[in-house]
Amino acid sequence: MVEKISTAGKPIQCRAAVSRAAGEPLVIEEIMVAPPMPREVRIRIICTSLCHTDIGIWKLKDPPGMYPRIFGHEAIGVVESVGKGVDEVTEGDTVIPTFISDCGECEDCKSKKSNVCSKLPFKVSPWMPRHESSRFTDLNGEVIYHFMFVSSFTEYTVVDVAHVTKIDPSISPSRACLLSCGISTGVGAAWKTANVEAGSTVAIFGLGSIGLAVAEGARLCGATRIIGVDLNPDKFEVGKMFGVTDFINGGECGEKSVSQVINEMTGGGADYCFECIGSASLVNQAYFSCKNGFGKTVIIGVARPGSELGLSFHDVLHGGGKSIMGSMFGGIKAKTDIPILLQRYSDKELRLDEFVTHEIQFNDINKAFDLLLEGQCLRCVIWMDKHE
Repeated sequence: MVEKISTAGKPIQCRAAVSRAAGEPLVIEEIMVAPPMPREVRIRIICTSLCHTDIGIWKLKDPPGMYPRIFGHEAIGVVESVGKGVDEVTEGDTVIPTFISDCGECEDCKSKKSNVCSKLPFKVSPWMPRHESSRFTDLNGEVIYHFMFVSSFTEYTVVDVAHVTKIDPSISPSRACLLSCGISTGVGAAWKTANVEAGSTVAIFGLGSIGLAVAEGARLCGATRIIGVDLNPDKFEVGKMFGVTDFINGGECGEKSVSQVINEMTGGGADYCFECIGSASLVNQAYFSCKNGFGKTVIIGVARPGSELGLSFHDVLHGGGKSIMGSMFGGIKAKTDIPILLQRYSDKELRLDEFVTHEIQFNDINKAFDLLLEGQCLRCVIWMDKHE
């Protein structure tokens, strides 16, 4: 029997899908991954998934677009080694990395009111969050930038321990990895941010994977009417799997606005509205679709830099108490809430299987970009080739 040689404390050479220029196909190449520094964890990625945020930044030539870079922030893996001061996880643990930190030490992480860490705040940084340097270089010694503190399009990555959640290894990796970003964001927006009440009416603007995850979260919370708004009528059939009860084609409302249609359908507006596209005009429509007095409008979509909302002072004041709020990672506290969601999946309450429409091998990663850009998939799981 051949004894496995430990790689702890040593650089690892492995394959990564490197983005060398904005909007161009990723290149599979050999890179070097440095050992973890204090409070960091080196992870062997099992599988990863592509999110619209990856594509949004990948298209940018100017900051926050920076190259060469390793994208990917939705994944699952196994701890290969840990840096000094790490006792939360150990070699061999199955973990989910997340773009938002959960340090457990700052006032915000200790509070039940927030999931936005103030010690290691989120930003689209090219570096590790704590030491602000890269753990990646190519074989010529050139630095390769990180992405959203995860960088999962590589066989090995390094993540700060505040961005790592230990999970039950028996859960299917292709399902568990979805909770690393997208599905947690949508489900959490309904569950944690809006706190959707049983018997309520919900309107969702945009039925991509995030919008459908909002529908799933609203369904789990007991909403009795879930209205989906999209330009693609095929989304209604897909949405039914996640609890969508009504559908509005935003391009077929005639002379009426979507908000007018929703107000007429609901007799005064929905209790909760979710904007899942990243469009300022849709945020306005969502707000006007919300019930005056107590309705909640939740913004999940990521807009282009510099986008501004067009609500007037009058619109807000005469809303009479209805609110508008942002939702980062669905209000989820990774280390406590992801295990809860995984348990609900194991108990056959939370639907995850239906989100996985494609599964491919790492060598075909550019196909995942094509599928998402063409609107042909919800989530495409990318498996790393198994070679030890």
